[in-house]
Amino acid sequence: MRTTLTLSILFLMALPGPDLWAAPRDVVAVMRLQGMINPGSTEFLARAVEEAASIEAQCLIVELDTPGGLVTSLRSMVQTIMESKVPVVVYVWPKGAQAASAGALVTIAAHVAAMAPGTNIGAAHPVGPGLEDGNITTLGRKVENDLAALARSIASERNRNVQWSEDAVKKSASATAREAQKLNVIDLVAEDLDDLLIQLDGIEVEIGGTKRRLATSNAKRVVIKEGARERILRLLSDPNVAYILLMIGVTGLYFELAHPGALFPGVTGSICLLLGLYALNTLPVSLAGVLLLLLSFILFILELFITSHGILGLAGLISLVMGSIMLFELQAFGVPLDLKLVWGAAAVFGGFLLTVAYLAAKATVSRPKAGKESLEGEEGRAVTDIDREQGKVFVHGELWNATCEGHISEGKKVVVRRVKGMTVVVEPLEGGDP
Repeated sequence: MRTTLTLSILFLMALPGPDLWAAPRDVVAVMRLQGMINPGSTEFLARAVEEAASIEAQCLIVELDTPGGLVTSLRSMVQTIMESKVPVVVYVWPKGAQAASAGALVTIAAHVAAMAPGTNIGAAHPVGPGLEDGNITTLGRKVENDLAALARSIASERNRNVQWSEDAVKKSASATAREAQKLNVIDLVAEDLDDLLIQLDGIEVEIGGTKRRLATSNAKRVVIKEGARERILRLLSDPNVAYILLMIGVTGLYFELAHPGALFPGVTGSICLLLGLYALNTLPVSLAGVLLLLLSFILFILELFITSHGILGLAGLISLVMGSIMLFELQAFGVPLDLKLVWGAAAVFGGFLLTVAYLAAKATVSRPKAGKESLEGEEGRAVTDIDREQGKVFVHGELWNATCEGHISEGKKVVVRRVKGMTVVVEPLEGGDP
């Protein structure tokens, strides 16, 4: 009996303590999400959620500062947060940061929403052609209502202010950190990350239908950094960057075809064009816009080889402008294509066309620079005596058979009046014999 009791005590002493049985461990994962929301941001958030789950973190804290982004990326991020097995805390930070447009809905979707003093949230009205105030088209209205429904759904799921969330989309409502807390848009206002961890300690969140109490006051922080692929993808997924790459690519190839063998424009243009096409693959683009841009490029190339008196070039310029305006669909949420880039591209290509037209016209009216026709009016010197039958002149860097009306002595200066076969007819320039 005594032996059995001793073994039982030893077994209990060997068991791990309560802190080792606890799940999840006292660790928090932290990631920094800055800039426009796009496929790069989506991929970064998804990876961060997976890594936070793999280390059994108490929660994933997303330090957010964004002016907005793409609707497709927003929806993917909301789905990632909603399906996360780890509580996601969105913290609008540092002071002066914003959670605007798509960022507002990402913040509302978090299990815990927090902001630093001096930050703001809201202004989530979609932007783009057909969505201007007072001139919203039917398609624009559909986009607006769809996003408003998404905002209501997210706010309702998280027990936050549904009406304000809808107003943020339809009326561009905005709020400061303190105002957002009073309006039940966010849960906490924290000075910094240390303050946030203290306030998060003991908060209950629901994950997969079960309640989980956070223990963060003394939690170890694990920083999840953005990878190189995600940084590149985030940069390329900016509609403005994608458009600039496309225009550089087209311009480079145009120069290479206009001046074969230059190499640098062709190589640079090819790289930029491939990067631009990759960027388009990550963005919601219009097929009509892509086809118009392709047509403009073809017309510009044809202008180099077909004499159209500028008609093909003008048609290409019109296709370029229309295709650029139509390139991205009505799914830009806070980051539309800057029309200044469109007009800039049109001005550049218009300048090219005007330059080509000027050079072509100049070449048409100028005298020939090579061949027999180029000899007329050229000055030279008589190498031998010249008469009606024979003689030699040095003109245009070459030795020519020459004849003249009358007689020109050796060494006299002459001018070519016309060319007859392989013989030039000359006249004395000065001091010639009659």
